[in-house]
Amino acid sequence: MAPIPGSGLAKGLAVTLRTMTKKTVTAQYPDAQPELPPRTRGVIGLFEENCTVCMLCARECPDWCIYIDSHKETVPPAAPGGRERSRNVLDRFAIDFSLCMYCGICIEVCPFDALFWSPEFEYAETDIHELTHERDKLREWMWTVPAPPALDPGAEEPKEIAAARKTADKLAAEQAAQAEQAAQAAQAAQAEQGGQPTRTEQGGQPEPPATPPSGPQEGQS
Repeated sequence: MAPIPGSGLAKGLAVTLRTMTKKTVTAQYPDAQPELPPRTRGVIGLFEENCTVCMLCARECPDWCIYIDSHKETVPPAAPGGRERSRNVLDRFAIDFSLCMYCGICIEVCPFDALFWSPEFEYAETDIHELTHERDKLREWMWTVPAPPALDPGAEEPKEIAAARKTADKLAAEQAAQAEQAAQAAQAAQAEQGGQPTRTEQGGQPEPPATPPSGPQEGQS
């Protein structure tokens, strides 16, 4: 059956009329923040504790926008008679987001889960050089990375959360030890300023005060 002349135009006008009768919804950005899905490719965060400086992300990046500097350190043997070993120490990790095309290859190839997507997107700069985020800035983006959903109610805790909690517990323990040492030093200083303790402080009974005799004194009539 041959199409009716002008049917395509009629369909287009019908769509236009239906759209014109609907209420317009405008997102009042930036007063109203958009609701983005958790897997939005906004910015890349670095979890430095997991990075082993394997350089896979920098080699696989098609834009060559990842810059990594490192050096080797010798680690003493863990047990007597053991062999020394060397490990890579991260000196610099930077991503130039003015070159990044947000393909996510660096996150996919990282074998130790050191890079993560964050849905944050408000990091525009007036100077293009400020779009090169060093590792301190990349570390700050980690706080905006959404937690991965558990596969089932009995699933293990995500590795990145467990590592972050372990680091926080270690810092809290160090701060508590420093506070305890400071308190002991303050108590020792107060004891030195107070001088020698009395018999009461040593646990003995206090001596009774001397009282004059109530009877007549010798030589008195």
